[in-house]
Amino acid sequence: MSHSSTPLTLLVLYYSRHGSTRKIAEWIAQGIESVPNCDARLRTVPPVSSDTEASAPGIPDSGAPYVELQDLAECAGLAVGSPTRFGNMAAAMKYFWDGTSADWLSGTLAGKPGCVFTSTGSLHGGQESTLLSMMLPLYHHGMLVLGIPYSEADLMLTSSGGSPYGATHWSGLDGKKAPTDESRRLAIALGKRLAQNARKLAACA
Repeated sequence: MSHSSTPLTLLVLYYSRHGSTRKIAEWIAQGIESVPNCDARLRTVPPVSSDTEASAPGIPDSGAPYVELQDLAECAGLAVGSPTRFGNMAAAMKYFWDGTSADWLSGTLAGKPGCVFTSTGSLHGGQESTLLSMMLPLYHHGMLVLGIPYSEADLMLTSSGGSPYGATHWSGLDGKKAPTDESRRLAIALGKRLAQNARKLAACA
């Protein structure tokens, strides 16, 4: 039985320190919502601190709400984004994934499509390795990991961001470097591809 007309929720989960990764998340959400009956749910993760007494407020001052494990259960697909930290995802995002063992055991995300995105201060500051690091927990959760195909012409032309592994942005050392049209279009295309594949999987369920 086809469920293609049933509205689907796609989770866009990110950590953003200065706003660049958040901007990519918003473009991916735009791409998701360009697909009929697909809604984007933007969520973030709280920062982590070396001060064991520190605790973040229950609700962020601005931006998306903090993610809850229920969001994983309710989503039909997932986009994960983080700025790079020495070629890896930020500790805040890693900390979140380290707390998803119960969902890993129960297969909450198994069979759902997923993708990744990042932002870096320098052009060769670890974009691809950061994307690959975020793919690892998705593979362990049994997700179907998607990239950006070279049928997207911008992938051959961009000099600022975007890769076959996921959407990226070169934000500059101060985080204020303006995104290029190529980076924006590739991020939107990735969100659209995520939603389209979620629709196809739902139709076959």
